[in-house]
Amino acid sequence: MTESTAGRTDLDPAGTAERSRVEAHPAQEFGADPLTVRETDHYTNEYVKGFVEKWDDLIDWRKRYESEGSFFVDLLKSRGVKSVLDVATGTGFHSVRLVEEGFDTVSVDGSAEMLAKAFENGLEYGGHILRVVHADWRWLNRDVHGEFDAVVCLGNSFTHLFSERDRRKALAEFYAVLKHDGVLILDQRNYDSILDSGFSSKHTYYYCGEEVTAEPEYVDEGLARFRYQFPDSSQYHLNMFPLRKDYTRRLLREVGFQRVETYGDFQETFTADDPDFFIHVAEKRYLEADEDTRNYSAAVNVARDYYNSGDADNFYFHIWGGEDIHVGLYDSPGEEIAPASRRTVERMAGKLGLTEGMRVLDIGSGYGGAARYLAATYGCAVTCLNLSEVENERNRRYSEEQGLGHLIDVVDGSFEDLPFEDNEFDVVWSQDAMLHSGDRIRVLQEVTRVLKPKGQFIFTDPMASDGCEKAALRPILDRLHLDSMGSPSFYRRELNRLGMSSVDFEDHTPQLATHYGRVLEETERRNDDLSGSVSTEYLTRMKIGLKNWVEGGRAGNLAWGIFHIRA
Repeated sequence: MTESTAGRTDLDPAGTAERSRVEAHPAQEFGADPLTVRETDHYTNEYVKGFVEKWDDLIDWRKRYESEGSFFVDLLKSRGVKSVLDVATGTGFHSVRLVEEGFDTVSVDGSAEMLAKAFENGLEYGGHILRVVHADWRWLNRDVHGEFDAVVCLGNSFTHLFSERDRRKALAEFYAVLKHDGVLILDQRNYDSILDSGFSSKHTYYYCGEEVTAEPEYVDEGLARFRYQFPDSSQYHLNMFPLRKDYTRRLLREVGFQRVETYGDFQETFTADDPDFFIHVAEKRYLEADEDTRNYSAAVNVARDYYNSGDADNFYFHIWGGEDIHVGLYDSPGEEIAPASRRTVERMAGKLGLTEGMRVLDIGSGYGGAARYLAATYGCAVTCLNLSEVENERNRRYSEEQGLGHLIDVVDGSFEDLPFEDNEFDVVWSQDAMLHSGDRIRVLQEVTRVLKPKGQFIFTDPMASDGCEKAALRPILDRLHLDSMGSPSFYRRELNRLGMSSVDFEDHTPQLATHYGRVLEETERRNDDLSGSVSTEYLTRMKIGLKNWVEGGRAGNLAWGIFHIRA
């Protein structure tokens, strides 16, 4: 056995990995320094015959079958799938399963060793003759002919692609081989958790072999080097790219998939660190702009259901007065909520140089208080986009009552898929809404798309402070059913990446704790009045949630202010 050096996943606070010496299998050809091996094509040197022969010990077909259940089969059948291209066949577990379930299946892999083993397993497990094709994903359509209802890329296989160029090319090939209404199912390890919190595994769903270990011995943003140890003391390695969940989702959308839903360990709702694996379901079917909430992400649907509830509608109407339901700028800690909330609107509007006839898009518009202020004060034409039909009805009614209906249009929809043309608006406006998105990068992409070339984007959002540990935000995240929150550095980085010429942040973080403290005081003071229209359960949970916001703000874990961006 030759020796090589590698680091551990438990990084020190400075972010540098402690080095350790481990033995690597000589047949895998990692060279003198395995940590420098970061090429897509190297996987063919990693899946050597000895490793492939032991791979099924790692998977344990019986336990994998039990743990996975009928998730993939049900998913495919619910979409009417008949033909499937398994592009990461490996040793054949899913190909055999798909054939047994009656799917017309073609099995592809880039490793000839893996395909040979899959063919053997097909015969052994039920006497199936698999239709196998040796192909590189980047040239998939050269070697695989025809179109399929579904492409499945499972077993954390997409992580073998080390360059973004290769990832985009492979996804484009998957897209091209699908029928017009086809679906791609792609899974990956939860590298977010590994990178941010260190490695842990329930060892339940994917790698079920009891006497085999699969653990990272080195991880950085560009490499996850996993070590696989077997009962006979042999060990092998795989060098993989640690895909972050939202990055993968973004690539899928940018390649052309219309809707992407993500599951964590087969569950639709989950907290970010819990799943061992993510499963992305990407639909090719073209979605018209006015299609219904099937186009909403899970996070957006959670927020929609919440704000459509009678409890939420009555609470916000009575406590905020039904106009401005966002964080206020307070002249004094005891000031009334309504004038402080309106002051935020005035402060934001004063930065924009608004004139009559300008077109403004308010995403997450709530009851439309900001829209009516902009229309009445500046003569702007304002389009309100909001996910709650209940809030939207109030918005329409208030706008008509105030004689502003001709300037304000209210649209039901999600800011993750804006139903507007490119370069349509002079200003995009948002107040304390984007935290409800499960894909904030997608929201920013949509905003920049609909802005005119010299347009402006102005928003506020309750955020995590830069450098805040996710564990400190857990009470807030759990209540909102969110994986994460944005942060000032996150928004600066992503907006700069999208080419925005100027990103200014006016920090008003202390106002966050002041505002939620005032809302809590009003809720407690008016508890008896609210009890007739808001359930006791809702009020109890709301008070706990408000206290968490106040404590988080005072502890320095949260941030808030006004972002002003110029395209």
